[in-house]
Amino acid sequence: MKKYLAECFGTFWLVLGGCGSAVLAAGFPDLGIAFAGVALAFGLTVLTMAFAIGHISGCHLNPAVSVGLWLGGRFPASQLVPYIIAQVIGGIIAGGVLYVIATGQPGFDVAASGFASNGYGAHSPGGYSLTAALVCEIVMTMFFIIVILGATDHRAPAGFAPIAIGLCLTLIHLISIPVTNTSVNPARSTGVALYVGDWATSQLWLFWVAPIIGAALGAIAYKLIGSEDES
Repeated sequence: MKKYLAECFGTFWLVLGGCGSAVLAAGFPDLGIAFAGVALAFGLTVLTMAFAIGHISGCHLNPAVSVGLWLGGRFPASQLVPYIIAQVIGGIIAGGVLYVIATGQPGFDVAASGFASNGYGAHSPGGYSLTAALVCEIVMTMFFIIVILGATDHRAPAGFAPIAIGLCLTLIHLISIPVTNTSVNPARSTGVALYVGDWATSQLWLFWVAPIIGAALGAIAYKLIGSEDES
């Protein structure tokens, strides 16, 4: 139960920190952090939580990561569904807290703002198509899993995994915010989409399907390159 609570708290922090920076700070007049700041915020949430709860739950904070670690032989199947449930709950609670904060500003419109939701087509920040969004999310998640599996491999330098993983997530956001607003995490997408409804929930399927596919591909790729079996 401590592991599941840690995943819930950790995912809460990821969604509040990452999506909160996008909703509250990215477009702030004169002082806005812009999309590069949002990318850094997401990376920092993972970096800080990896040090805080990595020794408790492994700090997945992401259903796709849990799936990737399971397929990579690093995580038991018996804990997969409870981890995903805990992550989604944490994301939804964080979305609720962010909603309360954001709507404290006069005139704030959740639907009009997008509320940091992920989307494609007319709801992509850059107007990218469904196909572009699907490919982007699959590839970004695939490489995220490769970095996670590699950085946490027992042969990797000890103690540096949180830094590598946090910086990887930052880089992923720098690449893909214009395409989909960057998901690579179904819990993150769900946590804010439910408060927007409408298009955000109708497009949410992609941000579950693509990261899961990407996670599977990442696990397969790391098995090919990271196996200790030299035969």
